[in-house]
Amino acid sequence: MTHPLDRPVWNALTGRQAHLALREGDAVRLRPDVGVFVAGKDAGSTDDLQAICARYPGAGSLEAEGTPLAGWTPPGVAPTLNAVLAQMVATTVTSGPSVDWTALGEADAKDIYDLAMLTNPGPFRPRTFDFGGYIGVREHGRLIAMAGTRLRVEGFSEVSAVCTHPDHRGRGLASALMRVVIGHILDEGDACFLHAFADRAATISLYRSLGFEIRQRIVYTTFA
Repeated sequence: MTHPLDRPVWNALTGRQAHLALREGDAVRLRPDVGVFVAGKDAGSTDDLQAICARYPGAGSLEAEGTPLAGWTPPGVAPTLNAVLAQMVATTVTSGPSVDWTALGEADAKDIYDLAMLTNPGPFRPRTFDFGGYIGVREHGRLIAMAGTRLRVEGFSEVSAVCTHPDHRGRGLASALMRVVIGHILDEGDACFLHAFADRAATISLYRSLGFEIRQRIVYTTFA
C-alpha cells in the first residue's frame, strides 16, 4: 500500500474531495473551474485518462517519483511542464509575528482570483477557493495577501495559494498567514503538506522555517 501523499490527486478526488471531482471510468479530474489536476487509478487507466483529458483540456498531475503514472501525458500530447517538486510535511508550526486577517469566501471571489492572477502562486481557476480555508489581509479594502488550502487526503491537508501583492512584499504577510492556516489544519487533526519547486532553495528554506521538512520528490506534469 502506498502512502496517501504518493498520489495526492487520486487519493483526494476519490476520498475527502470527491465532491469536487469529475469521473471517467478509472480517471478523475478536478472540476475545470476549480483546478487542473487529473489522476488515474493505476497504470491500466491510461485510456480513461486520455478520454477525460480530451473532454476537459488543460490538465496536470502530481505523482511521486517512481509511481507508474509519474510524468504521464496523453498519447500525442507534448507536456507543457514536467517539473520535479519537493513535497514537504509539517506536524508542528513555529512561532512568529502575527497579522490581522479575515476569512475569505464567496463575497471575495473576484479579489481572490485577481490577486492569484497577479502573483501566480500555482494553477488557479475562478473557483479554486472552493477548496476552502482561505484567509487574507486587506488594507484600505484591498486584498494584499492570502493563503488557503487545496488537496486533502487521509490524515493530511495541503497549504496552498500563498501570495502577496508585489507592493506589499517583505512584510512577512505570507509567513504569518501560513502559520494561521497551518494552525487551523493541525487543530483539525491533520498534518500539513505543500509542494515547492525542488530547485528553489530560498522557498524551501522559508517553508523549513515554518516547520516543514522534505518528504519526497514528486513529478508535476501539465499538458494542454
